[in-house]
Amino acid sequence: MKTVSFINYVIAVIFFVSYSYQLLYLVVPFFRKSKPEKYTKMHRFAILIAARNEEAVISQLIESIHNQNYPSRLIKIFVVADNCTDNTAAAAREAGAVVWERFNRKKVGKGYALDLLLKQIEKACPDKPFDGYFVFDADNLLDENYIAEMNKSFSQGHRIITSCRNSKNYGSNWISAGYALWFLRESQYLNRPRALLGTSCAVSGTGFLFHRDILEKSGGWKYYLLTEDIEFSIHNIINGEKIAYCESAMLYDEQPTRFSQSWIQRMRWAKGNIQVCQKYGMALIRSIFRNRSFSGYDMIITFFPAIFLTALSGIINLVGAAYALFFDENLIVLIRSLGQSLFNAYLMFFIIGVITTITEWKHIYCSAFKKIGYTFTFPLFMLTYIPITIVTLFKKVEWKPIEHRESITLKEVRKAGGQA
Repeated sequence: MKTVSFINYVIAVIFFVSYSYQLLYLVVPFFRKSKPEKYTKMHRFAILIAARNEEAVISQLIESIHNQNYPSRLIKIFVVADNCTDNTAAAAREAGAVVWERFNRKKVGKGYALDLLLKQIEKACPDKPFDGYFVFDADNLLDENYIAEMNKSFSQGHRIITSCRNSKNYGSNWISAGYALWFLRESQYLNRPRALLGTSCAVSGTGFLFHRDILEKSGGWKYYLLTEDIEFSIHNIINGEKIAYCESAMLYDEQPTRFSQSWIQRMRWAKGNIQVCQKYGMALIRSIFRNRSFSGYDMIITFFPAIFLTALSGIINLVGAAYALFFDENLIVLIRSLGQSLFNAYLMFFIIGVITTITEWKHIYCSAFKKIGYTFTFPLFMLTYIPITIVTLFKKVEWKPIEHRESITLKEVRKAGGQA
C-alpha cells in the first residue's frame, strides 16, 4: 500500500508541475486589459448550424441571429438537418434559414455535417463568397452585439476567433452548473489570458468564427474526430495559426441536466481527446520547436496529460484496493492517500470555482443562493471525470446527440438572473 501511496504522490506532483503555469492565467486578467480595436470593416458572414433533432430550440437561435445589431444583409443562415427524425428542417426554414437535409448512418457526427454544409454553400453561392464562417450549435442564443463584436476582432486581421461561452440554464441543477462554471472559467481564465499574453486560444465546441482563407488553406472541412473542435484547433495551431478570443462576444448554450446524458457526452470528449492525441500528438510536439511557439506546449498540457494521469491514478488505486482485499493487506494507508489526493483536487477546483463565480457574478443567471451553492458542487462535478475517463479507455465510444429542451429566449435567460 505504501507503493500505491507513493505513486499517488508522484502523480500529484506531475499534475502540479504540468499545470502550475496556468496559475499565471488566473492573475493575468487583473493586470492586463484588452487593447481597443483600431478600425472596423463590415464583413459578409455565413452562419453554420449543424442540428440533429433540435426542433425545440433552433427557432430561438435563429431569432437571436435576426436580432443582431449588425446589418442583416451581411448575414446568411445555413442549417444542415443531420439525420433528423423530427421537424428540425421545417422549423429552421420557417425561421428564415437555408436548410439542407443529410441522412448518413455510417458517417455520424458534427464534423461530417459541417463538411456537407460548407460544400453545399460553395455550390449555392459560387459568385458571392463569404468573408468568414460562424459555427453555432442549435441550442445556442446570442447576445445582441455578438456578431458586431466578433466582426471588430475579425477586422483586426484575426483569422480564427472564439468567444465567451455562457449558459442559459445555469441554475437548473449541479450538473448544468458544473458545465457552465467550467466554460466560464475556460473563457475568462484560459482563453482570455492567452489572448492578453499573445499566445493562441482554443475553440470550445461552439461560438467561433474562421476566415474563408482557413478553409481554403486546409482544403475544406476535414475534422471528423469525436471532438472536431479540438481537432480544428490543434490542426491550425500546428500549421502556425493563432486563435484569438473576443471577450465581449457572449453566447449561451444549454447544458445537460441528467447525469446519464453528461456521462455520455463527457465520455465522447475524453475519447475524442485521446483520438486527437493519437493523430496529432507528435506533430504538436514538433510544432513547439518549428514554430517557436508556446501555444503547442499549452495545447499539449491542456488536453492530454489530465486524461492519462487521471486514468492511471484511478486504475492503480482500484488495483491496490483489490490486492488489499484479496491478500488481507491494510487498507488504511491506501484510503488515507486516496482521500488526501481527492481532498486536494476538491480544494483546487473549489478555489477555481469561487474565483470564477465572483468575477463573473453578473453574467451568471440564477439566484445568489444557487451561485454560492454551486461553487461547492463544482468540484464534485469535476471529480466525476475520474470514473468517466477510466471507462473511456476500455469502451468504444460513438457520437450520440444530446437532447435539448430549453426553448427559451435571451430575455428569459436574463430574467432568471434578476435582469430585465
